[in-house]
This record gives sequence, C-alpha cells and structure tokens, in this order.
Amino acid sequence: MPRNPDIQSVLIIGSGPIVIGQACEFDYSGSQAARSLREEGIEVSLINSNPATIMTDPVMADHIYLLPLTVESLEQILKERPIDAVLPTMGGQTALNLCKEADEAGLWEEYDVKIIGVDIDAIEKTENREEFRQLMLDIGVPVAPSRIANSFLEGKEAAEEIGFPLVIRPSYTLGGSGGAFVHKKEDFDALLTRGLNASPTHEVLVEKAVIGWKEYELELLRDHNDNVAIICTIENFDPMGIHTGDSITVAPAMTLSDTAYQKMRNAAILMMRSIGNFAGGCNVQFSMDPDTEDLIAIEINPRVSRSSALASKATGYPIARIAAKMAIGYNLDELQNQITLSTSAYFEPTLDYVIVKIPKWNFEKFQGANRELGLQMKSVGEVMAIGRSFNEALQKACQSLEIGRSGLESPKPTRDLDALMHKLEHPSWDRLFAVREALAMGVPVKSVQKATRIDRWFLLQIQHLVKLEAEVKRYTLPLIPAELFRELKQNGFSDVQIANLLGNGVTEAEVRARRKSFGLNRVWKMVDTCAAEFEAQTPYFYSTYDQENESIRSEKPKVVVLGSGPNRIGQGIEFDYSCVHGLLAAREAGFEAIMVNCNPETVSTDFNMADKLYFEPVFWEHLLDIIEHEQPEGVIVQLGGQTALKLSKQLQEHSIRIFGTSYENMDLAEDRGRFSDLLKALDIPYPKYGVSETAEEAIEIAREVGYPVLVRPSYVLGGQGMRIVINEEELESAVIDLLKSLPGNRVLIDHFLDRAEEAEVDCIFDGDETHLLAVMEHIEPAGIHSGDSHSVLPSFSLSESALKQIEVYTERLARALDIRGLMNVQFAIKNDKVYVIEANPRASRTVPFIAKAYGVPYVNIATKVMLGTHKLKDFVIEKKLEGYAIKEPVFSFNKFPEVSKALGPEMKSTGEAIRFIRHLRDPYFRRLSREKSMYLSR
Repeated sequence: MPRNPDIQSVLIIGSGPIVIGQACEFDYSGSQAARSLREEGIEVSLINSNPATIMTDPVMADHIYLLPLTVESLEQILKERPIDAVLPTMGGQTALNLCKEADEAGLWEEYDVKIIGVDIDAIEKTENREEFRQLMLDIGVPVAPSRIANSFLEGKEAAEEIGFPLVIRPSYTLGGSGGAFVHKKEDFDALLTRGLNASPTHEVLVEKAVIGWKEYELELLRDHNDNVAIICTIENFDPMGIHTGDSITVAPAMTLSDTAYQKMRNAAILMMRSIGNFAGGCNVQFSMDPDTEDLIAIEINPRVSRSSALASKATGYPIARIAAKMAIGYNLDELQNQITLSTSAYFEPTLDYVIVKIPKWNFEKFQGANRELGLQMKSVGEVMAIGRSFNEALQKACQSLEIGRSGLESPKPTRDLDALMHKLEHPSWDRLFAVREALAMGVPVKSVQKATRIDRWFLLQIQHLVKLEAEVKRYTLPLIPAELFRELKQNGFSDVQIANLLGNGVTEAEVRARRKSFGLNRVWKMVDTCAAEFEAQTPYFYSTYDQENESIRSEKPKVVVLGSGPNRIGQGIEFDYSCVHGLLAAREAGFEAIMVNCNPETVSTDFNMADKLYFEPVFWEHLLDIIEHEQPEGVIVQLGGQTALKLSKQLQEHSIRIFGTSYENMDLAEDRGRFSDLLKALDIPYPKYGVSETAEEAIEIAREVGYPVLVRPSYVLGGQGMRIVINEEELESAVIDLLKSLPGNRVLIDHFLDRAEEAEVDCIFDGDETHLLAVMEHIEPAGIHSGDSHSVLPSFSLSESALKQIEVYTERLARALDIRGLMNVQFAIKNDKVYVIEANPRASRTVPFIAKAYGVPYVNIATKVMLGTHKLKDFVIEKKLEGYAIKEPVFSFNKFPEVSKALGPEMKSTGEAIRFIRHLRDPYFRRLSREKSMYLSR
C-alpha cells in the first residue's frame, strides 16, 4: 500500500551519549531513517542529547532537539509542534525504554501521537524475560530451561532447580549489562545481586547455560502485508558464552547446513510475527547444538540493532532506510533496492564475498579490569572487512584494528604452552591471535577446538594461513614463485606482513615491487546485494586479488577523505561527524569525494554519503593502491583523528599532496619536545620540560623541572599513556611502561601545574585570518583529560587578561605552524598566567560540540579552507547561542566495577551529552561551579 497520508510529521528518538553496548551504530540508523523520511516529504524532528553525532546536525532533520532523553523533554517537543507519529526503533534500548515510559505516562495518547515501527506490546514481550520465555513455549520455539527471579531468594531457588553452569540475564538492559555465565556455585550470589541491580525492573532470567553451542543472528524486515525478508545471517566465530558485541562475526554463515538454516529462518519469521502486528525491523539471536543442530531462541529485538548497521554494510541493503519507509506505510515490494535500482526491497540480498567483524577493546584505559570476555559487552568499537574468502577478510580486519598487527600475526610469540592454552580457554581480546600461535606451535586442531569450542572449519582456515607462513619462509624474496605470491595475497597477507616473514631486512617497498613485477595488482569489486545477478549502480567497493576491476576512475578532480577507523576511547564518533562534513564540503566545492574507512557503525561508510566509498582498512598498502588507482588531487587527513594523521608521513614521502596543514607542521605540533621548543621560540609560556628516551634521562629532567611532573608520549590521542607522578620511583615505572608499549617514542617530562584551571580553543586559520570557534572553560582542573572534563562555552569565569592571552597565543601558534583548516589548543591558567599545554593541528573531539552550540557548520568551512577553494572572508559566520552550552562526559565504568573511577590525564569517558542553560544562576551550573572551586582549593 502507499504511504500513510495521515503521517506528515515524525519524531525520531535517538540513543543518547555513546556508552559501551550502545555506540554510533544508532547514529547511523537514526541518520539514515531521518533522510529516508524527508525523501517522502515528511517533517522530521529528532531528539538526542549527543552533540558528537552527525544525526543531531541540521543536515539530517528539520528540527533538532538537543535535550535530555526524558518524558519531560518529549512533552516539551509535543507542546511546541504537531507530531503525528513517533519512531522509537532507531535509538537502541534507550529509545525503546523511553517510548514505553512515555506510553505508560499517557503522553502519546494525550497528544494523539501514533507509535510506528513497533508497538508497545512487542517491547514488553521481548524485553520482559518471562513473557518472552512463555511466548516461545506457546509458539513451539525451544528455549533453554529457565526461571524468572525478582528477588535474591527467587534467584537462589531457580539456581537450585536448574543447576550449574547457568546464565543470568537481566531484563531491560543493553549490551548485556549485568549478565553473566556462572560456572561455580560460590560465584552465584555476587553475580545474581549484580544482575538484579542492573535491571530497571529488578528482574533476571536464570537460565541453563549452553556452553560451546554455536551462535547466530538474523536480521529481518516485515511490512504491513506480513511479508518478511531475511536481510542477513551472521555467524559468531566464538561460541555461546561471549556477548555477540564482543564476538568476531562472519557473514554469510559459513558453517550452517541448509536444513539448519531453513529451520532457523522459519523460527525467526514465526517469532517476529508472534510478537505483534507492526512493520519494521527485528534482530533474532539463536543458539545451535553443533552436534545435533538442535536450536534454541536466545532473544529477539523489535528494533534496529547493533548488528543492523553491520548487516547493512555487509549486504549493501540499507535496513534503517527501508524500515523507516515501511513504518509510514510502504510495503517491501513497493520500495526500490537502492543498490541495483532495478529490483525491489523484497529481494533478499545474496553475498558472493565474505565479511568479518572484529571488535575493538580499550582495556588499557581500565587498569586492573577483568579482561575475560563473557555475557557483558566490553568492546568500545569494531572493524569490518570484506574479502573473496574468509581468510582474506580476516586478515584485512586484523589490519584495520590499529594494534600494530599487519595481519593475523603474533609479533612476539610465546613459547609457554600452558600460558597459551590458558588464553584459549579464557577468551580475551587476543584469543584470535592465540589460536594462530597455538596452531603455529603445532598444537593439533582438535586440541584447539576442545579448548575454544570454535568450529573446526574456522580453525582449518587459520591453519592454512600458518602453513602458508611456513612455506614463504623457505624462500628469499627473489625466489618466491608467482603462484605462491598470488595465494598469499588472495589469503589477505599484506606486503609488510610478507616482509616480516622473510626477515633479513626485506622491506615492504621491496615486497610491493616484487608483487607488481608478477602483475599482482589489487582490483576492486562492487558491493551489489545480488552476487552480480543484476547490475549495481552504487559506488561501494572492496578490494581483492582477481582479474576484473569494477571501480572505474572518472575524469573529475577528486579528494580522498581518510576515516578514523574503529571507535575507541579518545577517538570516537565526533571524528566521523567531521569526516561526513568533509565529504559534503568537498562535493560542494566541486570535487569527487572518496571515502576510505573500515568502521561499519558510521555514517561516513553509508552507501550514498560519498561519491565513492572504499570499505577498506585505513592501512598504508590499501591506501596507496587506492591513490594510485584514483589519482586524486590530494588527501584530507585532518578529519580522521590520529588514525589518518599517522599516515601523513608516508603520504609526504610518496609526494602525495596533503590538503590543509603540511606534514612537517603537523609533525612539529605532534612531537612534544619540538613543540615545546617552538613555544620557547615564540615567547609563549609553557611548563618547564625536557625530552627523554630512557628512564635515567627522565629522572634527571624531573630533578631539574621539579615534581610533580607530567609524563607524556608523542603522537597519541586521548591522553594515551599519560601519567602524573610525584617521585622517582613512580617516574621510572611510568617511563619504562611507556617505552615498552610505545617503543621508539620520545617522552616529554614537564612540570605539572598543580591547581591550575584549564581551557581549550578550536580555531580555523586560512593563511591570513584566524577565526576562534570558541573558548571552552573546563570545570575540572588541569591534570584531568579534557575529554573527561565538563566544558562550558562561552567562558564564565576567566579574566579578560587570560582570555586575551589565549587569543594572542592561538593566533601566534596558527601562524607559526602555518595551519590550513582546524587547530585545537589546550591551556592551563594559574595566577592569571596562561600556559600552552599542547596544540592539535586537526579536527578535535570538541568541534561538533561547538558547531551544535553555535549552529555553525565549522567543519564544512574548515574543509573548504583546506581545499583552497575558500577563505574565511567568504563565509558569514553567525553564532546563535542564548546563554551557555555545557559538554558533559559520560562513562561506562559499570562494565568494569573492579576498576578505579579516579580521573587523570588519560581519557576514560566513552561519550558525551550537551546541556543548555540560560543563565549562571541555573541550579545545575551552580553545582558545577562549586565543584570547580573545590578542585582549585584542594
């Protein structure tokens, strides 16, 4: 049927700040849904408190409400403008819970707002563990033996009845919060208490554990005619027992028999139909006995899920876009497949390639954290890679992680078999690498399978990689046969990985030259949703080693925008915001905008955001091949955080143009020691400092500058490795740890300004003129990372003298570094004297916050300045802020209850929210102001 004419305005509920378990995949879903509805002429309002997202940018919706996600905020919106319908399925669990809370308060009924995309009964049936269990039994879909518990006593009774091992699953939580596998009776009490406390309804499901079973996910869409399409089947590499957000996943399912798939498909469709009569998306999770193929349902989510973004990027099928259109009345067969433009959305995707997702963890930010993986999600981001085989995709995913691996390799292999087997039996972030290491040591596949419960097929693929490694080591570079070289590349081995295997000083460049002498060149294939059955129209590519190249170079001038790779603490969604605006600005300036990124959660990797998308690792070999193929005018590195910046040196060495600030000047700012020398030359105050390469040098410097000292490595983001130390013993330990984790790094030792205030500035410089975006005053003192601080703009208590010093030093630095585009400068203020702490010649994490606070598209302006097509004088910049804007850091300490919550120079927050106040008498601000006074007087 055509779209519902009664729906002219829709409110989309966002997911709020980024937390572990609910990250930027919902920024992607919400953005896609908003654009989809606006295509239909629908007025879109959007509520979200997250300033870092592109979702809350004016380019996405007609009306943006940067408000706390509360019923009161919803009512404020409904009073201001007529809303016909609310779409709560694009904002994760947060949006569903808020929609349900508003319904219980009678809000939707009072304002005559229709819930679309889901219904309240479906939310209750799927989130209430007991209702879900009973429903599955009623429709004949097996579930694990279980009992609901609303109290500690009920939980104990359930455990006695079911027996160990068992699972605790809290109701109404996200990211598996509070969930746990319990192997031993003595661990049960503490984990039960944690689960009950995690649930907002104080309810848990105590369930029989099916350890070692395989886990699968299906992404479904259903329309008003009850047509159901299976968009993607995703297989977990890891067995049951690890949260799917922490598991390596593969699509299509590689080890699933056709009979088991049909059984799973039928059960998923039955489950979706049984929870309610609504049009929208669903994610269904199953567990399967690998021996008998017996199936049990784990859960069903009646919304766009974490895996929906992955499934969309894996298949090329825009799930959120189609789900939004179905929510307003369209049926699947009435909608066009956006990739082929010749088939309907009812056409289920077919994959002739393999995708592998690997999660990204930040355990180093949480010293003392329990690193063993389980039912509670701990990863902060993910990468996805596409290849013609599992091995090719797996190696490309490893290259994307930015953990110093050039593929599936172990730079420092252990010879301790007991330690290795312990890693296999107790999964953590590096178990994949331990599997490769064990197979390389000769541990039989059967023993590895017994320890890990990973399917034998996957282990045999990794064993094949190990055999290829052994084979290549038999040769010197000039003698490697062409056939072996081709097999290595088709199995995902990077040039630098091959160089490492050959040893004897062989370089990546030499391997590259030898590969090209064989005519072994990368080609790019199109993601087309239909295994080439129909011609595809969308320029969305992945690379492989094959014959035909499907990426045709145009004659238009081009610019490559480098993405920021996987989300992590210190480099999150705000950099994707900048990349998206960079793409939009480049297109407006007349360039063909080309995106290179490997993060499936982001808007920048949406199929229609760039003129051309290369879903590839942000990794030198891949980038160089793309540049040689596309021959762009240049590359933008300023928008993708440290990931993109780290490739600047190689771009410079290969005479590839960098748009914006030059590599030499970016390196000058990034090198702590050279930057401090620059400050001295510019007569800009700075803390006393020295640069060391050993612990002994550090001690001598500390004696000279005086304790306490701040220990800071160069070329890092998010304060990685920074420490405040007060004596020689602490200093020696900190420097040794740093040089061990960041070998070759020069460490800055500077005097720490105790009880100093902190402020920061973002600016744009075009070679002639400087524009200060904002001066942000921090609530927390210097010594607490800026990302973990509350930031207020405009400044509320800094003196006119201090503000003038900040302005003068910012301009002086911008000119000295010859900035083109964005720069962030951080300051410490003590006794009204301003000191420069550091300068970052790139987009910072605060730029989206400032842009949202003032309503100015700063990244768009900065990108055009970088490209040289515009000067600052070409823009009319009008700041629209009544009162003050406050950036609030948001933490995920609940995932690591054993870790200290103390803040310091290394960033720990996972997200942020924005809050607006009219005046300084606001109770919230007065509380923050008191906190600032306390910090400075301690």
